[in-house]
Amino acid sequence: MTPSNPPTPRAWKKPPFIANPLLRYGLLVMTVGYLVWAFGSLPFNWERISEGLPRAARIFSGGFPPNLERYELLLTGFKESFQIAILATLLGVLLSIPFAVMAARNIAPLPVYLLGRSIIIISRSFHPVIVAILFVAAVGFGPLAGILTLTLYSIGFVGKLLAEEIEEIDWGQVEAMRSTGAGYLVTLFYAVFPQILPRQVGLSMYQLDSNLRASAVVGIVGAGGIGGTLMNAFGRYDYDFAFAILLVIIAVILLSEGISGWVRKKIW
Repeated sequence: MTPSNPPTPRAWKKPPFIANPLLRYGLLVMTVGYLVWAFGSLPFNWERISEGLPRAARIFSGGFPPNLERYELLLTGFKESFQIAILATLLGVLLSIPFAVMAARNIAPLPVYLLGRSIIIISRSFHPVIVAILFVAAVGFGPLAGILTLTLYSIGFVGKLLAEEIEEIDWGQVEAMRSTGAGYLVTLFYAVFPQILPRQVGLSMYQLDSNLRASAVVGIVGAGGIGGTLMNAFGRYDYDFAFAILLVIIAVILLSEGISGWVRKKIW
């Protein structure tokens, strides 16, 4: 009597995201076809691109070594960017709290919820550069346009994530407060806000870091900060000074990223 062969172990294989093979490969073919069509229909000027490569090489070669002789101008621009970022973050975070409460479905009635969600969606609908152009046209060139732009940007980002955090809180604490006869505001301050406080502080640090980066971008269109100094340097063909500004921007962003990461670890 021959011993039976042991069964061959079968390795587990993750099922495909789309189970129907016809639909799966059909979507793949459509995606590849769309990419080919998109690249073929876009008006790429290959002659101009070939002429631009030597021009880019001249710009990069003219930017080295970076020139820090006009560091006073650089420091003035960064000081303004820091002021814009900090003020916009404070205003945006403070204003995002009531909008987040309005946009949380579990604690807001339907009309208030729809209003809060609409405000947050509108705040997130446009790129900060577009909003900066509108505010520059409305209030003129300068840091005020940058502060208003980044405040609106902060409301959209922080408000959305805080609203989602409120919707995921432990509802038992809210019920415990309500069972004692606590009102709506008391329940918010003692049952809702303590649960989202670590998340709120982490989001505030991240938003400050994001606003530091965005302040350099919105400054290019006249909303104050180091972006205006950078644009003027490129306009005067001072590539060495422009690259010095870029290197300092990178260094500042790396430093702020490290500080915000350290603070978030301490909080969590």
